[in-house]
Amino acid sequence: MDRDILAGDYSSQIRKVLIYTLILNALVAGAKVVYGLITNSVAMMSDGFHSVFDGTSNVIGLIGIWIASHPPDEKHPYGHKKYETLFTIIIAVMLFTACFEILKKAYQSFHEDHKTNVTQASFLIMLATMGVNIFVMFYEKRKGKLLGSDFLIADAKHTKSDILVSLTVIISLVFTKMGYHRADIIVGLIIAVFIAKIGYEILKNASDVLVDAVCLDTSAIEFVVNSIEGAKGCHNIRTRGSMNSIYLDLHILVDKNMSIEASHRIADIIEEKIKKEFPSVVDIVVHIEPEGVEK
Repeated sequence: MDRDILAGDYSSQIRKVLIYTLILNALVAGAKVVYGLITNSVAMMSDGFHSVFDGTSNVIGLIGIWIASHPPDEKHPYGHKKYETLFTIIIAVMLFTACFEILKKAYQSFHEDHKTNVTQASFLIMLATMGVNIFVMFYEKRKGKLLGSDFLIADAKHTKSDILVSLTVIISLVFTKMGYHRADIIVGLIIAVFIAKIGYEILKNASDVLVDAVCLDTSAIEFVVNSIEGAKGCHNIRTRGSMNSIYLDLHILVDKNMSIEASHRIADIIEEKIKKEFPSVVDIVVHIEPEGVEK
């Protein structure tokens, strides 16, 4: 029951974060896209296009978190947490799509008489939106670590790319103002590289969860087990899951003359202590083996 309550609190807190950032991302994207169109700036439009995906990823996150927060059922005995990870992959796909669109726009601009109208408002909009993005990045990153949310951390990385991109766009506006009109297009290409890099990092982290990569230091688990009286050692330690939802199984050795009841009591103590030391562990399976008996 307590765990279900915590799960509900977890999903509601993430939804709150995503709604706040969705509103801010919508304002940022609208400002950059509209003014980028007015001034014919490839860099500003590309940056705005990137910000549009920030807002879209928030919507996807709201849906993903809602699905992931459902409790275990007959068809999903381990719960629905991996849906959150699945939706982080959708963010990566969106980033790669944005990258392709920017490259296409840059290619078209190279073959056209491209002129960008840089104004004082261009700099003000970019500085203001970059400030908003810095706030959003730190806010999501802090909440993601606090709640152990793969999605929020991935989305914070996505927003970090916006900050780097915005800085690059400001530099391009300076060069364009000086008469180097190709700078606007070149920055569009640099933005595409930033986006592709962030997309790759998100995809890699999400794939680690989906293929059940190790997610907890096994030596730390071994240290905890060996500190418990009656445990003669442990091996075959396996972990899988995500940052805030880890599944663990391990084999422990006990005295071969120990009763089943006593050995199970040790297993219960091990489970209790591991969950206390590592709160992100949600399920533990302890296999008991008699010490000195060859299998």
